[in-house]
Amino acid sequence: MTLKGIDFSFSSVPELDKGFIPLAKFNEVFLKTAKQPLAIALERSDNRVAVFDTFIHGTAELFEADCYYVERIIKVLLWVKGGFKVTVFGDEKVAEYIKSTYSQNGQRAFDFVTMAKIYERNFEVHAKPYSQKVEPNEKSEPLGRHLDGCRIGFDAGGSDRKVSAVVDGEAVFSEEVVWFPKTNSEPDYHYQGIVEAFKSAAAKMPRVDAIGISSAGVYIDNRTMIASLFLKVSEADFNAKVKDIYIRAAKEIGDIPVVVANDGDVTALAGAMDLEDNSVLGIAMGTSQAGGYVDGLGNITGWLNELAFVPIDGQKDAALDEWAGDIGCGVKYFSQDGVIKLAPAAEIELDAGLSPAEKLKVVQGKMEHGEKGAVDIYKTIGTYLGHAVAQYTEHYEIKHVLLLGRVMSGEGGNIILKEANATLSADYPAIYNSLKLHLPDEKSRRVGQSVAAASLPAIKK
Repeated sequence: MTLKGIDFSFSSVPELDKGFIPLAKFNEVFLKTAKQPLAIALERSDNRVAVFDTFIHGTAELFEADCYYVERIIKVLLWVKGGFKVTVFGDEKVAEYIKSTYSQNGQRAFDFVTMAKIYERNFEVHAKPYSQKVEPNEKSEPLGRHLDGCRIGFDAGGSDRKVSAVVDGEAVFSEEVVWFPKTNSEPDYHYQGIVEAFKSAAAKMPRVDAIGISSAGVYIDNRTMIASLFLKVSEADFNAKVKDIYIRAAKEIGDIPVVVANDGDVTALAGAMDLEDNSVLGIAMGTSQAGGYVDGLGNITGWLNELAFVPIDGQKDAALDEWAGDIGCGVKYFSQDGVIKLAPAAEIELDAGLSPAEKLKVVQGKMEHGEKGAVDIYKTIGTYLGHAVAQYTEHYEIKHVLLLGRVMSGEGGNIILKEANATLSADYPAIYNSLKLHLPDEKSRRVGQSVAAASLPAIKK
């Protein structure tokens, strides 16, 4: 297989997607012959700076490959770590390509605009000599693990919302309610659903001491900066009613501590608490793909961990993410959309009138009966996942990968796990031996996030 003049091969080919090109393997082979040092720095809030050291070829013959490699790496870095200023140290021509690509009118205009929105700063790309490379400035902070008192834990998903009443670390009540936040343009719909969930849990406890919220999207100081849950909400309504939606909803319960965290970080927290270990990458496969990370100290990093936007597939006709305008990104591989995308190749017809969640249920029903097409879909996702986990290790120190979300429910989740392990073993044996993939029990897969979310705030003494 050849991509941008780089020849490589791999053993594990997805059952229903023979053209899949794992960027993990492309990167691995690319770097074997790349000798010119290059560094990429990303600056984000509070003067935090992430630095990625790598190499390129620096030759005319492989200039296109160099540009492609660096552009894909920067795309990954932006959505794993975040940033409003990117500096490329070591190659001015490659840096100029990045500057034109990540611009208002470039191919990555979505990322350009969205990063500016998240950090409320203009997005910039700069070129500097390698000799001026800066040092990283990172800091991680504790998250959650507070189990005292009477707490509400809320998990806002794209297809359903989950809430738990937790007393001294034990869930005394949990419920799931189907809702449709991604297709509703009226933010009052979202607000009422959130408040209704809070009140449902509050009614099961003598009092409420704190509220912890797990929600898809990017949150800074409990404020919503970007989230697919509010995809149809106008910009004016987003700024007026969505940015502080969880803060306002919590006040309906009382003047109590509230913490909002990305659902992926809560996934990782849940795993770290359950495993009693750290260096945990959490991946939730549901309406979208959420990612989260607990580092070796048991802390969160302040990174975005938005794996939905991380590219994993290099084939030219890879699945398109309509929102971001990019191809080959995780949302179309590790979510209900990923299942739906594979249905035609599996010869499974899905009624166009069904919602994405309903289409997933159709495939899950076929999986329960062991139908070959459904089995092949989950095998394919498992192979994707093995290659993706190998790629994630380029940016995370991982001992455990915790897999959650509706796509991982039932026997399909076991198939995904098996195929992912087989892919890692065959194509990335060193990585396979360095980490472990985990499936929590079925109850934890479905409501574990809301219970872990309840532990987020510290109670005022």
